[in-house]
Amino acid sequence: MDTYFDANILTGTGLLAPDVNHKKIRAFLQEQIKPVRELMAYYQCAMMEVETKFKVLSQELSLEYDRNPIETIKTRLKSMDSITDKLLDRGFSLTLENIEQQLNDVAGVRVICGLPSDIYELADAFLRQDDVRLIMKKDYIATPKENGYRSLHLIVEIPIFLHDEKKMMKVEVQLRTISMDWWASLEHKIRYKKDIVVEESVANELRTCAETAAALDMRMEQLQKYISAKAMAE
Repeated sequence: MDTYFDANILTGTGLLAPDVNHKKIRAFLQEQIKPVRELMAYYQCAMMEVETKFKVLSQELSLEYDRNPIETIKTRLKSMDSITDKLLDRGFSLTLENIEQQLNDVAGVRVICGLPSDIYELADAFLRQDDVRLIMKKDYIATPKENGYRSLHLIVEIPIFLHDEKKMMKVEVQLRTISMDWWASLEHKIRYKKDIVVEESVANELRTCAETAAALDMRMEQLQKYISAKAMAE
């Protein structure tokens, strides 16, 4: 008797969209549905752990500086079709082991900050915690990507505590200012319109916009320092 996988089983869990019809995903999930759901639940728990750590840091720093350095915290779990595409593009088969070992960004946390200095202060405080292990750091603020993209990326490994074991999970953390996040969101929507090739003039304009946003960040940083110094002097 033929068997089939009902994609709606995982609808709402972030694992699979209802309209996905990828043969490799379907076959994989037919065989591995329980282990896959467990693994994705572990990634979800890891995201929650990281999110909580930043919320605690935000509360502490808000008391110290009388302002909240974190504007927003967003979390994202990769879909199974994205996971599959990324593994296959890199020449790896779709297995649970390869998901854990070869991919660093299945679980993602994005921290939106007010000022560039907030990014580095939060990142340093986060990485000083003794249960956070830094795997990789990429500073696209100090060295922006060619298209103008700016953000601080951290790949970390943290423990999650299950009922009978401790499990180490990887999470990608991105820290950006409000303007960096605004630019990145719009740049992605403009650049990746379906079947549209972005002209060099448009790419140059997007890069100029990124530089303008970065300059605005620095001016706001200087204003914040000026106001803080004035308040202390009074």
